[in-house]
Amino acid sequence: MSRGVPLRRNLMKKISVLLCVALLKLAFACVADAKPFLSIATGGEAGVYYPLGVGLAKLLTNHLKGTEVTAKISDASAANVNLIAGSEVALALVQNDVAFRAINGKRPFREPVENLSMIASLYPEYVQIVTARGNGINTVSDLKGRRVSVGTIDSGSIDSVAAILSVAGIRYADINAEFLDFAAASLRIQNGELDAAFVLAGYPAAAVTALGANVDLNLVAFEEELLDKLSAEYSFFTKGVIPAGTYSGIDHDTPTITVMALLVCDSNLPDDLVYNITKAIFENLTELAPTHPKAEMIALDRALLGASIKIHPGAARFYAERGIKVPVF
Repeated sequence: MSRGVPLRRNLMKKISVLLCVALLKLAFACVADAKPFLSIATGGEAGVYYPLGVGLAKLLTNHLKGTEVTAKISDASAANVNLIAGSEVALALVQNDVAFRAINGKRPFREPVENLSMIASLYPEYVQIVTARGNGINTVSDLKGRRVSVGTIDSGSIDSVAAILSVAGIRYADINAEFLDFAAASLRIQNGELDAAFVLAGYPAAAVTALGANVDLNLVAFEEELLDKLSAEYSFFTKGVIPAGTYSGIDHDTPTITVMALLVCDSNLPDDLVYNITKAIFENLTELAPTHPKAEMIALDRALLGASIKIHPGAARFYAERGIKVPVF
């Protein structure tokens, strides 16, 4: 009996060692077989960024061999930059003005974000200054002395609004500024307690359309001289037009300024990977188009429009091969 116990113990030890070896082999095999994983930060489910991000994730998973890409719900531009900065995601959708502020360490960022690069411009988001028809506000300069919502203090658009007003020669002291989200601003406009509100969004913006059901709307036009100054002073601003008929009762085109929605990435991603990401997107745009109407605006000849930060070398190689001049930052 005394000899049997050590034998059994030795046998159990051997079995334990063999079992551990087998489990380690299985673990290494699973790691070897696992697909590389990338995530793309988008926005809330009710916005444009999320469905577009889901479409991009599906397209890239289909065309990047051995790589799985998933869309991540987030709080959009500024939050997405912070996710990139913290290496929590590889890709993200971000407004180009927010990206510009991020790399320069300007509000709402406390310090420059060093690992942020651009892959492509996707579609424009329009500065829409909404007001009631007949109240005498037809151009940006007409905002002086009026009650104007410029967005919430922590919004991604308030700094762009501040830049617009500054170039237009308007200080906050020249207007009665309200720091409201558009839901609150819309109610104030309906009640005659607010004269105008800034909205930065693609058109038609559902919130503006809803306001038009209760108020005779007008959109404030940007003077051509102001558009020229804005686009010259800020790389992230480009000229745009909101077509007549976009909103009920507005039968004229409205010149305005736009920012671009960008696909950005962690600068540390390998060049070949980002090259293949860029190639997959622009060679398969027809697959992306059904995901959201804004996807139909994505085009290779506009891929660097409104570029405000450095282009990732992998994306730059793709554009150079197709004869597209890549800006240097």
